[in-house]
Amino acid sequence: MTNEIPDIFIRDIFNRIAPVYDQLNDRLSLGQHRIWKEMTVKWSAAKPGDTCLDLCCGSGDLTFRLARYVGVNGKVYGMDFSCNLLETAKQRCQIYYPQPAIDWIEADVLNLPFDNNQFDAITMGYGLRNVKDIPRSLQEIHRVLKPGGKAAILDFHRPDNGIFRAFQKWYLDNLVVPLATNLGVKEEYAYISSSLDHFPTGRQQVEIARQAGFTNATHYPISNGMMGVLVIGNG
Repeated sequence: MTNEIPDIFIRDIFNRIAPVYDQLNDRLSLGQHRIWKEMTVKWSAAKPGDTCLDLCCGSGDLTFRLARYVGVNGKVYGMDFSCNLLETAKQRCQIYYPQPAIDWIEADVLNLPFDNNQFDAITMGYGLRNVKDIPRSLQEIHRVLKPGGKAAILDFHRPDNGIFRAFQKWYLDNLVVPLATNLGVKEEYAYISSSLDHFPTGRQQVEIARQAGFTNATHYPISNGMMGVLVIGNG
């Protein structure tokens, strides 16, 4: 399953929203995104001493959480294709998180610059929905994940329940877009709703993950099914 929106369009979006990315996340989720991200890292099963990768790392929220979990004996990589968001992550790291050793890498999730079986745990937050080729991205995650390792992927999700689906559409149209408009990034955030129309459901994500080679795959709906975490593993 592929995303019809060109990569360069998506990259430009994230480069433009970098200055207000964290502010918008806080306001739009009423701070709940912190809870969802903490759940995602726990589902990745990252532990002290592990080598971990945060894909589509944005401004680094999940990356910093992974660094705290693995400790001084672990290693964490934060990877994104937006140079502006990576710069934001680096600045935040210097100011707020000077201790963990984090390598920041600009690269594409469809062609990961890592060896086979390199990582104990992998996370991705709000990135899979924007990937051009979802099956290929999961194949790449499967390739670089160690046997026994886990990946946890957090993203928006269309609820099965019609009431919550209608609420999600109202929320995106009447809260997200106006707030983004006030911050000068209306077009960038109006794109979320249309991207969800092409995004696989949780059940479909599980099937795609199994086809990519994962022996274990479960999708956990959260926030009344408006968000979800796909947890996949190699044995």
